[in-house]
Amino acid sequence: MADGGQPAILVEGLTKSFGDVHALRGIDLSVPRGTVLGVLGPNGAGKTTAVRILTTLLPPDGGRAVVDGYDVVRDAAAVRRSIGLSGQSAAIQEELTGRENLEIIGRLYHLRWPEARSRAVELLEQFGLVGRPRVLFLDEPTTGLDPRSRLGMWDIIRALVADGTTILLTTQYLDEADELADEIVVIDHGEVIAAGTAEELKGRAGGDVVEFTVPDRSRVAAAAEAVAALGEPHADPETGVVSIGVGGRGSDALVDAVRALDAAGVATTGLGLRRPSLDDVFLTLTGHAAEEEQPSGRRRGGRGRRAKAEVAS
Repeated sequence: MADGGQPAILVEGLTKSFGDVHALRGIDLSVPRGTVLGVLGPNGAGKTTAVRILTTLLPPDGGRAVVDGYDVVRDAAAVRRSIGLSGQSAAIQEELTGRENLEIIGRLYHLRWPEARSRAVELLEQFGLVGRPRVLFLDEPTTGLDPRSRLGMWDIIRALVADGTTILLTTQYLDEADELADEIVVIDHGEVIAAGTAEELKGRAGGDVVEFTVPDRSRVAAAAEAVAALGEPHADPETGVVSIGVGGRGSDALVDAVRALDAAGVATTGLGLRRPSLDDVFLTLTGHAAEEEQPSGRRRGGRGRRAKAEVAS
């Protein structure tokens, strides 16, 4: 294990291609020990490819990756002894109970059977994870959980970090990264296009946002046109929500929006001024909101606290 002053995860110029598809185009990451890095990006951005390389499941084409002081290529076995990995489907054998699966995972971490059984019982009560890895990779850990269980998982993640675990978190939920991550990176088309704290990234979204809802969905386009002089409007015809980044104009822009919408004869609800969200960061950096998978397989822009940033497969 490297000196405690070294980052828990260090990535330099990492590249990976699948035929003509460039999944990673030279990304750089540095995660200090005992912190949470949130990794966000639209579908196909390359996030899961990076996680697979960092957990030794996939070899890189180029660049360098070090986890807990060990090179993921030269010291793959040592990396695996230092890390934990949790995806959306954590079961090893579907026909076994949750306790039995946890016991097997404990054995894979070289725990003796009595300790593995004891740890499985403890974790079933706590709702969480097996082993005590120094570096933990969580790939969409709360997908499919009900709100209460999701908050419970957040508490477990905070407890792990307080105990010294370093976490790299990919998530579908923008509010999850906002809530848990010390630093956030946004990956798009295999490149890191933004990095910083949640507040720093929100600052890049252009200051205050004027937002309102148009109850008559047939008038959404007219509403967006009416306020276009304030900035580039982003309108969702399904939800009727229209938002415009207005920089530092604040209340003056809000007054102008009221006048413009009144002149256009567009009725609205919830008209107000707010600070930018991570959703606005996506709009600014990628030109679209975080994407949400639909049952039909189509994707649409997501908004609000349940907007998703899908993990690339």
